[in-house]
Amino acid sequence: VVVTAAASTEVKKFMDAEGVSPDVGGLRVSVQPGGCSGFKYGLLIEDAPAEDDTVLDMPGFKVFVDPFSAQYLSGVTIDYVSSMQGSGFTFKNPNATGGCGCGS
Repeated sequence: VVVTAAASTEVKKFMDAEGVSPDVGGLRVSVQPGGCSGFKYGLLIEDAPAEDDTVLDMPGFKVFVDPFSAQYLSGVTIDYVSSMQGSGFTFKNPNATGGCGCGS
């Protein structure tokens, strides 16, 4: 998993706003059933990793990935973009074989 500088800045802002310490807390990245292509990505600020999480150290925060999601997140880049249509996190997955226009 790669988190761009722009996305890292936003993650740190969310962690600060929620009072989550970067020493133990971080960003949970998950893949969940749903969305129009069969899966959707999830992001959540959490206080600590789960026992079976893979923990990735990023500059200034940690990323938590559960075992189910890990198999789908290899090579994924998480970015944060701002445009006239709005702003938010985006996912670029080189392994995706399908997609949709709904943003999930």
